[in-house]
Amino acid sequence: MPSASRPFDRLSPEELTTLNRAHRADRFHDHCGVFGVHGHEDASHLTYLGLYALQHRGQESCGIVSSNGKEHIAHRAMGLVADTFGTEILERLKGRHAVGHVRYSTAGGSMLRNAQPICANTDGGPVSIAHNGNLVNAGVIRRELEGRGAIFGSSSDSEVLLHLLARSRERHMEDRFIDAISRVKGAFSIAMLTDDALIAARDPHGFRPLSIGRKDGAYIISSETCALDLIGATHERDVDPGEVIVIRRGRLRSIRPLSREADEHFCIMEQIYFARPDSHLVGHNVYAYRKELGRVLAREHEVAADMVVPVLDSGNAAALGYAEEAGIPYDTALIRNHYVSRSFIEPTQKIRDFKVRVKHNAIRGFLEGKRMILVDDSIIRGTTLVKIVGMLRAAGAREIHVRISSPPTIGPCHYGIDTPNKEELIAYTHTIEEIRDKIGADSLGYLSVEGLRNTAAKELKRGICDGCFSNDYPVPIDPLQSMPQLTLFRAVKEVETE
Repeated sequence: MPSASRPFDRLSPEELTTLNRAHRADRFHDHCGVFGVHGHEDASHLTYLGLYALQHRGQESCGIVSSNGKEHIAHRAMGLVADTFGTEILERLKGRHAVGHVRYSTAGGSMLRNAQPICANTDGGPVSIAHNGNLVNAGVIRRELEGRGAIFGSSSDSEVLLHLLARSRERHMEDRFIDAISRVKGAFSIAMLTDDALIAARDPHGFRPLSIGRKDGAYIISSETCALDLIGATHERDVDPGEVIVIRRGRLRSIRPLSREADEHFCIMEQIYFARPDSHLVGHNVYAYRKELGRVLAREHEVAADMVVPVLDSGNAAALGYAEEAGIPYDTALIRNHYVSRSFIEPTQKIRDFKVRVKHNAIRGFLEGKRMILVDDSIIRGTTLVKIVGMLRAAGAREIHVRISSPPTIGPCHYGIDTPNKEELIAYTHTIEEIRDKIGADSLGYLSVEGLRNTAAKELKRGICDGCFSNDYPVPIDPLQSMPQLTLFRAVKEVETE
């Protein structure tokens, strides 16, 4: 940690990374977003805008690869989309086809060599892959390939797909792609660019979202529909679980080479937390779904109060649903500073609650003597809620009843979300009453697993993955098969810059 003798501008990149991770340690972490364009004069510019709309899905690195039909032109960098791609760079990315990616590291460390799209030249031509998800058997495949002489340039599980594709004996690139994805297990929503085609796929369980859009005759592939809205594209449909989409010469061909699972396992945290509220995922608006979770929460955990207050911005929609169902006024007793970047660093080690106060502040006077229901979407470690509840009490709140629009988080995600180990999850190590006492609330109520599943069955009309709440994981997890979470470059500690 910094001290009077170690100012922040003297800290090593590793120390800065540690501080930044500590600042965000009490939330689920973002994963990745993919975006692709086939057949548009402004393919790279549209991809830039698409990634801008998907920035919430990953803020560590970003990249765009364009194709002019003969070669791939790539630009990848650490940092945000708006800070990375200027006019000059986009002008260099000429071509009618492009694929892009925003990343938060899950398998593989945070460094430039793990930025995507991952590119390679094969005997079938250039390929560039953008992957959202996590491959649970990537470790064992990587060791097998290394034993045959393969050399990996990153610690990302996504590179395993590239090696499998390059070594496939199939003749056509889409057949090589199918051969590669048929060998991996876990979660994948992929967009792959060849010299003249855009190929996309979702895993047979349908863990991660992927949508198809159209604009000016061009085809668009996107992790979320909010990116289609930004560029003025129409949402045609979602890629189905187990489906492979091949777009070439302006035509879309659907292939279904993978056996679709009898029950879909769409990650419910997409609807609860990750996706933008204006997106439509698996046929349902995210904002409306979060409001419905709030209504169910109100029916399960009723309490007398003067107001319903969201933890901004994650609890907004659920709090509104709770207020409508309970007939209690909705109010914003917390004000959020929207100009706090994720790279904000605390000024001293002693100011433990500064990172909370710089983001949220209670409205003093307005809360004096009030009974309030504080709604958020999840509790991970509980440290943030401790500070917020304390802040609200200091502002005069008489009663604070905390309501959470998801069940207790008792396990990590193995399919593409960076979550803490079990021992770091407060609901795994504490009872609900112990959590209530720890955060200082008058009462605490979580949405039940049954309530979550019933809402999904009624609203989404499909199966979900709720393993982080139920410990019921649809794809068996073998720790000997999965990729190490931090890095496979055990001796390399440098942080790469471009």
